[in-house]
Amino acid sequence: MKVADKYIKLVEWSEEDQCYVGSSPGFIGSCCHGKDETKVYKQLCSIVEEWVDIHQQEGLPLPESLTSKSFSGKFVIRVGKDLHKALAIKAAASGKSLNNLCTNLLQSSVTGQG
Repeated sequence: MKVADKYIKLVEWSEEDQCYVGSSPGFIGSCCHGKDETKVYKQLCSIVEEWVDIHQQEGLPLPESLTSKSFSGKFVIRVGKDLHKALAIKAAASGKSLNNLCTNLLQSSVTGQG
């Protein structure tokens, strides 16, 4: 297993861009895109490996991997561990804090507004 394998890699369809966009939440934001999902994923994997290599060569600390992070299952209210992890990934991918994301989601479910 390579160090880069510890980092989550997301490839999602972007309606706005009309293509697939790749990112590694908590490590690298949107960093590649294309019309072929598989090619975007392969490109994303290469980019994450390059970033890990750069960090190691320059003695920079690597961010904690979301896949190895321990989730307690609570943040003011208790939720299941899987939901907590999914929310943390979504928050990281959108550049928001977990608290901010959950507040926005709860607010929109109550008011019907985003």
